[in-house]
Amino acid sequence: MATPTNLPAAQTTGAVLTAAYMNDLRGAFRVLQVFSVQGATQQTSTSATYADVTSLTVTITPQASTNKILIVSTNALLASAASADAGIQFLRGATTIYTSVSAIMATNTGGTFTNIYLDSPATTSATTYKVQFNRNSGTGTVYSSIASTLSNLVIMEISA
Repeated sequence: MATPTNLPAAQTTGAVLTAAYMNDLRGAFRVLQVFSVQGATQQTSTSATYADVTSLTVTITPQASTNKILIVSTNALLASAASADAGIQFLRGATTIYTSVSAIMATNTGGTFTNIYLDSPATTSATTYKVQFNRNSGTGTVYSSIASTLSNLVIMEISA
């Protein structure tokens, strides 16, 4: 694929731009596919073992093996103890591809935390991405999708 600033050699000043030439001008870094899911089921964890965030799973089939997948997730988290902190991770299939820095929360207060990761799956096969959470450290319980607050997962294929 041509870079965004290259015109094909056959293109000359004053010539009509065909669809093929327009595609060359568009070049890389176009959003090709977007998938979005939400989950509002409150979940709890008192464990360092990661658990799936309900409904935050997406399967995408990349159009080219060189394309990237941009993952954006917002998660409503709360801790029941001042010493507890939560973690978020992204999986591609069964492989962990991103682990967040802990979100430290005061007792009975929470917030919405956004995590973003650009993945290079190097495949054109159907690929499943999902979000997991845990209690990284401390005591007490960590909640995901507190009080049925929506957590979101957006997956975008970006042309390379």
